[in-house]
Parts: sequence; C-alpha cells; structure tokens
Amino acid sequence: MNPMGARTLVLAGVLATAMAAAAGAQSPPSAAKPAAAPKPAAPATAQIKKPATPPSTPSDPDLAFGAFQRGYYLTALAEATKRVNANGDPKAMTLLAELYANGYGVANDDKKAAEWYRLAADHGDREAMFALAMFRLGGRGGPRDRDDMVRLLDAAAKLGHPAAAYDLGLLYLQGQQFAQDFKKAGELFRIAATGGSPEAQFALATLYKEGRGIQKDEAEATRLFAAAALADFTDAQIEYGIALFNGNGVAKNEAAAAIEFRRAALKGSPIAQNRLARMLAFGRGLPADPLQAAMWHLIAKAGGDGDPMLDDFIAKQKPELRTAAEKAAKPWLDLIAQSHS
Repeated sequence: MNPMGARTLVLAGVLATAMAAAAGAQSPPSAAKPAAAPKPAAPATAQIKKPATPPSTPSDPDLAFGAFQRGYYLTALAEATKRVNANGDPKAMTLLAELYANGYGVANDDKKAAEWYRLAADHGDREAMFALAMFRLGGRGGPRDRDDMVRLLDAAAKLGHPAAAYDLGLLYLQGQQFAQDFKKAGELFRIAATGGSPEAQFALATLYKEGRGIQKDEAEATRLFAAAALADFTDAQIEYGIALFNGNGVAKNEAAAAIEFRRAALKGSPIAQNRLARMLAFGRGLPADPLQAAMWHLIAKAGGDGDPMLDDFIAKQKPELRTAAEKAAKPWLDLIAQSHS
C-alpha cells in the first residue's frame, strides 16, 4: 500500500495569495502527497530590529566593525564617526545607522538612523538601501512610502543583495505593487538563491516545479529544494522528502525521504509528522513501527493534519498500543493545546 496520497502544490505569496490553487487532478498512485501550499518565508522586514551581520568590511583591520561585533558600541560609534569624517566611508555611515536604529550605545533615534541610511545608500551601500527600504515599509524614521521602498529594493537587488532580491520577487509574485510577473519574480529569486537565501531557493524551486514563468524542470526544482533543506528550511525539507520518496528529479530513496520528514516533524510540522507516520505505519523507508506511527499521527492530527487512513490503521491496533501511543504523544499534545489557548 502506498502511504502517501497526492494533491498539487502551488506557491502562496506572503503579502497576498499570489498563485491560484492548481487543478485538483490526482497524481498516480505512487505519488506522495505534497505539502499544502507552503508559503515563502516572510519578507525581511522583521530582521531590521536585530541587525544582521554588519556590512562587509574592507581587508584592512576595521576597528569600528570589530568593536560592533564585540558589543563595544560606543567605541564603534567613535571609530565609525572618524571614518565618515576622514573619507566619507558609506559602510561606516551604515554602521552609525544601525547603532541609532537599534539603540546600541546611544538612544534609539529612527529619524537619525534613516538619515544615515539615506546618506550611505546615496553612496552606493546595498545594506543601507535594504535597511532604508524596510524603514519605508514600516514607517520608521518617516512616513510609509512603498514606492521608495520598491526603488530601494530594486537598487539593492541589482547590487546582489539576497534579501532585497527575494522581497522584490515576492512583490512581483503578488502582483499588487505592479503587474504580476512570474518571470521577473523568478529572475529575482535566482539572484537571492545564488546569494544563499533558503527562502529564495524554495520559492525558485516551486516556480520550476510548477513551470510558472520558468520552463518546468523537476531536476532543478529538486536541486533547489535540497539546498534549502540543507539550510534547515522546513518547507523545503518536506518538498525534498516528497521528491526523494517519489523519485521526482532525483533517484528514488525512501530512506533519505524518511530522514527529511523526521527533521521537519521534530520541528513541529504537522505535514511532515503525517508523512512520517505513514512511512512508519507501512514500513516504507524505515522499519514498520505501529507505536511510533500512531504517536506521530496523533501529533499531526492535533496540529491540523488529519488522516482517515491512519485513523483506521490505529483503530485496528491493540488497546495497549493505542494507550502507549497516547502517552508518548502527550507532551506534544500539551504544547499544541497551549499554543491554541
């Protein structure tokens, strides 16, 4: 018996639903059930309160960034100010903006941070362009301005900034700020994916899988899912596991699929928990284990991924096994109940 059902996967935009659900045609019996419309990660808006790694530094020793990284913020402020005064260094300007934006060593001052970001952006610093775009989106240091946000994201993306390229790609996928354009979204996701963004790797993989704006290519989709899965991106682990289970774009390997599903299941994904339960129930990719199968099914079901086939499987087990499964699942079930309260 095949432990996986089937339905079609589409990419859902973060800012709004960007792709309609594909036709509900069933895949062949051997196909695994894909994740239900996984979403790309949220745009990098949430990242600005805790600054990312400071902008790249020159090859010479950099006292300002060294102090920043060690938490000596007043020293960083003094050294960055020296560099700005000495040679108008845009990266030192960006560092000053980070200090004011986050209240590191100085009082938080969004207006002053925005001024430094703007000055650094005008001098070509892509980190400042991205940070200022997030300020414009959130209305920090000035009014909300989506047009200026887009302009800044575009400028940073052209300089290879992964998060800027990814967020701009989401806007093209959404089709509200400007006309929906899957091809353009794919081009931007490619820039971000090449820069190491697992979110972009996942998004680009989904476009390849669906053939949206890009020629359909299962092998390339699977390669990108694998890259994002290696970076511990949960939805990618699920999709890569499905590809391994079915042999889509990669050699079929049910044991490797089980590893991916378990990794995602342990992080709380009901989808992965369901897939793992099915594999344990029917001995696909790993030894059959009715107790573990029942436990993971109860956890997945509590998380919102029910499965009538596994309900029937568990109902046929001995009462003592069902009791043991409920006991094993209880810590998870308690956490799920708390999260819903």
